[in-house]
Amino acid sequence: MATQSAHGLEPEASDLRPGIPETPGRPRRHTLPASEFRCLTPEDAASVFEIEREAFISVLGICPLYLDEVKHFLTLCPELSLGWFQEGRLVAFIIGSLWDQERLTQESLTLHRPRGRTAHLHVLAVHHACRRQGKGSVLMWRYLHHLGGQPDVRRAVLMCEDRLVPFYQRFGFSLVGPCAFTLGSFTFTELQCSTRGHASLRRNSGC
Repeated sequence: MATQSAHGLEPEASDLRPGIPETPGRPRRHTLPASEFRCLTPEDAASVFEIEREAFISVLGICPLYLDEVKHFLTLCPELSLGWFQEGRLVAFIIGSLWDQERLTQESLTLHRPRGRTAHLHVLAVHHACRRQGKGSVLMWRYLHHLGGQPDVRRAVLMCEDRLVPFYQRFGFSLVGPCAFTLGSFTFTELQCSTRGHASLRRNSGC
């Protein structure tokens, strides 16, 4: 399924804001971090699906992952997800799972293969109020860096609409070819990239 709903994004620096210094003698107040990247949990599933529903179903009529599937992957392999939270609110996310074959198949849409060496990126979506701000690019760089820290993951694969191929090529993805299956009237292109070396790529990306 298409993994990017907010297209034409440019990399930008994440809008981390400096913390407010504590005043001596004043009780410390608990505040949410201005900006936080972390793996998602099943408790985040509703927020994930709300963003997906607006981004995909309202436009295409189909969705990469429905609510039960979101919960499924966030239960089995939360370490292959990454969410961007601002002041506690989810603004963008990626969900992936492991795959153990050279090419994606119909089964890869719903299965997680724990012994696989390939991270299958199911969906990247950005909240509608935060699009065209470069958040999709920043999150993708961070996600690939995150995958690069997992020694068992050798490469990342995804399927997307043809118009989004240039977006993913900017992150080192190369063409594999037309996806072996279709969803309704939609056809997709399969891409892949090595996850090795992405730590240095991210440092040079301006993210």
